[in-house]
Amino acid sequence: MKSNIRDMTTGSPTRHLLLFALPTMIGNIFQQIYNLADSVIVGNFVGTNAFAAVGATSSITFLFFALCNGIGSGGGVVVSHYYGAHDEKNVKKCIVNSCLIMLLVPVFFGILGFVLAPWLLKLLDTPAEILSDAVLYTRFMCVGLLFVSLYNFISSMLKALGDSKGPLYFLIISTVINIVLDILLVLVIPLGVTGVALATVIAQFISVLLSGIYAYKKNPYFRISREDIKFSVRMAVRIIKLGVPMSLQFALIAISSMALQRVVNGFGTVAITAFTATNRIETFIHQPYMTLAAALATFSGQNYGAGKNDRVVLGYKKGFLIMLGLTAFLMLVMQLFGNALVSFFVSKEDIAAPAVIRLGADGLRITSLFYLALGMIYVVRGVLTGIGDAFFALFNGVIEVIGRFTIPLLLTAYLGFGEKGIWLASGLVWLLSGATAWIRYKVYFKGKTATAAERHPHRFAFRMRGQSSR
Repeated sequence: MKSNIRDMTTGSPTRHLLLFALPTMIGNIFQQIYNLADSVIVGNFVGTNAFAAVGATSSITFLFFALCNGIGSGGGVVVSHYYGAHDEKNVKKCIVNSCLIMLLVPVFFGILGFVLAPWLLKLLDTPAEILSDAVLYTRFMCVGLLFVSLYNFISSMLKALGDSKGPLYFLIISTVINIVLDILLVLVIPLGVTGVALATVIAQFISVLLSGIYAYKKNPYFRISREDIKFSVRMAVRIIKLGVPMSLQFALIAISSMALQRVVNGFGTVAITAFTATNRIETFIHQPYMTLAAALATFSGQNYGAGKNDRVVLGYKKGFLIMLGLTAFLMLVMQLFGNALVSFFVSKEDIAAPAVIRLGADGLRITSLFYLALGMIYVVRGVLTGIGDAFFALFNGVIEVIGRFTIPLLLTAYLGFGEKGIWLASGLVWLLSGATAWIRYKVYFKGKTATAAERHPHRFAFRMRGQSSR
């Protein structure tokens, strides 16, 4: 029954990272295909304005997803620590309490987002011709927020226990369902943006339903009895203590993205469409980095819980080498095939298509020069998230907000870079955030060598065994 649970406290770090990362990356790619289907169908069969409307909602929907998913991620970190410490009783207790929290938080933020959608989109200076579709799509995403949050909660718990295969299965299934429903509700039954949004929400619901059944059937820690369903203030505080800074970090990133979106909106529909297309493409670029970060978070969390700080540092070094290889490959692809990639999102019959493709391709070539900094953010974030460094999560979010509020405006309004300054600003923000991440890692682990960990294991061991005996 425990065949999908991976203990990363022994064995080759590189092997653990790669074997964990591969299913996660495949799952993430399918999740982006799931999003890509919406974009391609809307852009080619509904129109440029509809595509721009969907794109204009991305920073707002990400904000509400972030506020919810940070709590689930915090619970996952706590579970990895307990599992590394072989404290099975508290693994179950953490899963129960995380679930109770995740049943309440998405409902609150979903209602809030539904009500505030028109105001938020106007605040971002969304063009009038796409505002109604943007409001409609945002509200559908707020309805589906509970399903997305519950799926991410289950996925975080499974991954914290080393199971990266389970979440993959349901992403594949939901992706196929989403594409089929897109075709049905947009091409066969022409519901436009409503059809795309409805297809996404239905697919999200099916994904959380199937993943919940899988977790119960295949993972013994999810076999919750009536006696297990007890709210623990101590456990909830620990989850929230780690989860809230993560939520705030993601929320700050979302707010900074909204600031950038407002700058983009000021350049008109062509710029919005090009920016939306490059965002969809770069979402794929983020996937291998995100996958590596998830693997490092689980690896670091389990080893930190086991008191093996030397293996945490070794995991970082191996992860950094993997990241360098990924960066070289992805940068080459963007430099050579930018035009072809952007053209997937634009109907060839659209009069604005050549301008969109040209601007989007130039944008991809600019941002690809900063992929090394982007990779550094994810590698360090994965390690520090795994050990529960809540300070870094919040601090890094603040740095990104400052960068996204100041650099785009500086480049586009004062230094004369025009529309291309949008993409240059994104790259410079990655550079700023990546540098601070690297500095934080160096400061945190300064002097914490393998020898120090062996001499003073109590400094690095996860202290929950003592807490649970109180």
